[in-house]
Amino acid sequence: MLKIQSVSGEALKDCIPALAALRIRVFREFPYLYDGDLAYEEEYLNTYVQAPDSVIVLVFDGDEVVGASTAIPMANETIEFKQPFIDAGYNPDGIYYCGESVLLPQYRGLGVGVAFFEQREAHAAKLGGFTHSCFCAVERPEDHPRRPADYEPLDRFWQKRGYHKTPELATTYSWKDLDEAEQSAKPMTFWMKAL
Repeated sequence: MLKIQSVSGEALKDCIPALAALRIRVFREFPYLYDGDLAYEEEYLNTYVQAPDSVIVLVFDGDEVVGASTAIPMANETIEFKQPFIDAGYNPDGIYYCGESVLLPQYRGLGVGVAFFEQREAHAAKLGGFTHSCFCAVERPEDHPRRPADYEPLDRFWQKRGYHKTPELATTYSWKDLDEAEQSAKPMTFWMKAL
């Protein structure tokens, strides 16, 4: 039986090692193809521990963390994520940023993805003061050599959750792909929803 639990602040500290390992494992898949390392992951995830209004929705199968979804006020994010909104006239203080969702393949299709969005948006509503929720997704070309033949983008799923793609809100973020010697900038496009 899966258990889904929202965790914030200092309570997140105990979850960071398991979450870091999970992110590395899941993000190796297309479209992210992320060649991650635990030290970077733990530092990145510490942002969520430090930000008082962040949340991570964790999925447990018994004692094992098998999925997680992060969210944080945009004001606590890096300039790469804030600047497109500032340039477009949005106030980052009014935006709740849904970071990423990772879930092991055998647990997909069971409604966990819907719960991820519901719980993050509920957390934003409980905090108050947020006009929009957003997330961003990497853009990969249709003919990418590592694109699986059966790859199905999540666009329809996100649209059903009320999000719309906003190509005018775009940024780049750097990481090392599995076949890269060094990090390179990847194009990212934001999806938004009014709360």
